[in-house]
Amino acid sequence: MINNQTLARPYAKAAFEYASAANSSDAWSGMLSLAAAVVEAPEVAELLRNPRLTRESKVEAVLRLFAADVDEAFRNFITNMGEHDRLFVLSTVRELFEAYKAEADKTLDVELETAYELSAEQLETLAAALSKRLDRSVNPRQVVNPALIGGLVIRAGDVVVDGSVRGKLSQLAESLKS
Repeated sequence: MINNQTLARPYAKAAFEYASAANSSDAWSGMLSLAAAVVEAPEVAELLRNPRLTRESKVEAVLRLFAADVDEAFRNFITNMGEHDRLFVLSTVRELFEAYKAEADKTLDVELETAYELSAEQLETLAAALSKRLDRSVNPRQVVNPALIGGLVIRAGDVVVDGSVRGKLSQLAESLKS
């Protein structure tokens, strides 16, 4: 069975390439977010699953919901997706588009899980060190988890660095069991 990522990837790639060439990546990012939110609404999702409606009527219904907020190229993009019965993967298209955009902009969203709230200065220092280490601009997002006891866990894309006290204790326990 084919998954949503496989279906969405060519649309996300085409959208990103077009938006980059037109120097409108930020605008397309916003339009994709709006479109994804529209098709994720329960009423619209139900409409898209209705087998009695034609693909054209589904596209018209979706476009009517945000027609004033998108440009002609984006309307054509949505029409193309609808003609191929792919409107249901719009949220995945948005996620992949954002990943392509972040890669091109050399930015990375990083989650910093800490045992306590970091000060703005500490967060800035940590973000600067991570930017240098990862050779990318870092967008840090802090999550407080008192169960860590101390230290922090860094999640940057596929990379996870566990420098927490809880993580160190778990490693010690594993080595003692061996």
